[in-house]
Amino acid sequence: MVLVLAILAYLLGALPLGYWAIRCLTGQDPRLASAYNLGLENTLERLGPGPVLLAWGLDFLKGLLAVWMGGQFGLSWAVIFAFLVYLGHLYPPRFFAQGNLLRGRGAGVLVGAVLGLYLSGLSYLLTLVVLLVAALGLVLSRYASLAALTIPGTLALLLSLEPITGWARLAAWGLFLAALWRYKENIGRMLEGTEPRLGEPPPLPSDKQVVCAFMIHPLTVDDLFQSPRFRWARPLVERGLISQSLVENLAEAIRPMKVGELRGVKTSDGREIRCHLISAPLLPHQITGKPELATQRAIQGARLARELGCTVVGLGAFWSVVGEKGRMVQEAVPEIEVTNGGAYTAGTVKAAIPGILAHFEQSGRRLQEAAAAVVGANGVVAFGIARQIAPLVGKLILVGRNQERLEKSAATLKQNLERKGQPVPQLIVSTDISAIREADLIFTATSDPQPVIFPQHVKPGAWIYDEGVPPDVDASVKQVPGVRVIPGGVVRPPGAMTGNLDLHFGEGAVPACLAETMILAAEKAYERKSLGGETKSENIQFFVERAEALGFRVVD
Repeated sequence: MVLVLAILAYLLGALPLGYWAIRCLTGQDPRLASAYNLGLENTLERLGPGPVLLAWGLDFLKGLLAVWMGGQFGLSWAVIFAFLVYLGHLYPPRFFAQGNLLRGRGAGVLVGAVLGLYLSGLSYLLTLVVLLVAALGLVLSRYASLAALTIPGTLALLLSLEPITGWARLAAWGLFLAALWRYKENIGRMLEGTEPRLGEPPPLPSDKQVVCAFMIHPLTVDDLFQSPRFRWARPLVERGLISQSLVENLAEAIRPMKVGELRGVKTSDGREIRCHLISAPLLPHQITGKPELATQRAIQGARLARELGCTVVGLGAFWSVVGEKGRMVQEAVPEIEVTNGGAYTAGTVKAAIPGILAHFEQSGRRLQEAAAAVVGANGVVAFGIARQIAPLVGKLILVGRNQERLEKSAATLKQNLERKGQPVPQLIVSTDISAIREADLIFTATSDPQPVIFPQHVKPGAWIYDEGVPPDVDASVKQVPGVRVIPGGVVRPPGAMTGNLDLHFGEGAVPACLAETMILAAEKAYERKSLGGETKSENIQFFVERAEALGFRVVD
């Protein structure tokens, strides 16, 4: 009889009563109505108090009824039933799962279970302590997640002092560990300061607020430790107690998570743009070396962005080339718009080059007598640079990995210039990076995870415009006399942007691909998004114009 009721308690917890109630009353999917997977404070904003309180009340009744059933056989069984009903709520059978999105975190089930334990013999004093600790946690921190977590934590501690069976004590700690695992993302966000508190505007799209997401990744192992949730591991790595290979292996097992948030971006028309920073902590060589894993993580990151309430997700740095440059990600997650940021990146380069060339001439050197090199010329952005500067310089060196494609590009470039009646420079193509040694001006835009330009490749006095992310130019190049290195594709959003992570683009600045994500979300011009290898000139111009209108400025 007890075994049958235990199974019934698990199935009772698995019933999606709150989900059904909200779908019937509002027609909306409650899992997508909240920026934090059914977080009560955010769901109230989207659905209204009536449906949400009904859903919470039904979860409360699930916990109360299941634990009361176990309580008919004593307090120990009631504790075990509390664990089973919560487990059913978090991990229901497939026929109750309602798709692959996560359920709510079960705060209502936990509160119901506490009252069920009281009816099953838990003393009034201990019940009151559990509820008071939760209320105190909510008042002092204003984190609903922290308040909910204190319930199973306090219960597990207090029940250790009660005369219950060993199995019941194990179930009590199991309840706490299950809640701890379910709330792990909330714990991480609380540590990072990005978990919304009660009373704060929820990070959901509205007339006054734009919400998007951007996928980032660590450039080095040190970047992993920017997040407080991983910072504890830094001294262990530095002392050799944890190897870098072990860190990388663990990183491959971690699904995408929200690790930061950009706030305070204010467009010229008065709207705020909030951007969730999502990371699957793969290093550049892991993304390029394991494309299937990287594509899977990018797809998971896009799904998380959708669950966070975002309308657009951008793929940054090496994520931008994953899955056919975002095309496979978009096909897998059609519910959210995906962009690789290529259009505005090309636009910022196009906008910055005239100023760079003007400054170069002001330094006393003539462009028509200068040799320029473009590194990564097989790529869209770099070849766009080549087209822009070709009629202005005396010699143009195209460097890339594919000699045949370089030769075709050079031939196309020459034909276009001749057709327009523009000067044709001396054209040289090479797959050897040493060919740039004679260049006075170097423009580089590769997707290589490591630097490709070192001091032996650069002559004294050369100017280098580095569009690569990570940088194509090694830090040691700055030691070459007279060399000037100019970072490219850097944009300053309008307003007073703040964030909890160092994106390596300078204070208050972001990469152009992130800026494109923000602009796309603000303008809702989703047909302009950058996907695949093709970048249309009209889309480049669109982002340049709209960026200026909204208040974005290219850093030069």
